[in-house]
Amino acid sequence: MEYKRVVTPLETKLEALIAPIVEATGFELVRLRLTGSQTKTVQIMAERPDGTMTAENCATLSRAISAMLEEADPISDKYILEVSSPGIDRPLTRLKDYERWEGFEAKIELRQAVENQKRFRGILAGIEGEDVCIDLEGEEDTALIPYSLISSGKLLLTDELVTESLRRAKAAGKEVDDGE
Repeated sequence: MEYKRVVTPLETKLEALIAPIVEATGFELVRLRLTGSQTKTVQIMAERPDGTMTAENCATLSRAISAMLEEADPISDKYILEVSSPGIDRPLTRLKDYERWEGFEAKIELRQAVENQKRFRGILAGIEGEDVCIDLEGEEDTALIPYSLISSGKLLLTDELVTESLRRAKAAGKEVDDGE
């Protein structure tokens, strides 16, 4: 598995429990987040290997995860489980996401500054090894950003992205779920 954003010990424990369920049901984990204080929310973002995710797929995955969470009982407090697709203006959480969405505009934020800059916006240009390639406005050369330095990345909603997302969904023969 390539997914890398796990922060708290409870998120680590939840990922260890949830990732095998996600994979066994034929999906890929895009993001796991635990939010809230009094009532926690377990947010699971997943997709099929072809990048699609329908409302029916979310319901199937939600039922499978719910059954496991009831059995394992890893959260002592009340919680809400949310299962969704990444949506069109999706987060980029895996190295392969930067490759899959080559040619589309994205925002990338780094854990630490590189050349006095932590935020970048440009057109994704694929990957080279463990580096994300991005064409930045006003720069002649393609920038290489070490994947290990990225704290977050997200596609930007553009007409081109909407058109491509619809084309990919149609090619996969699936309905489009906007992640909401």
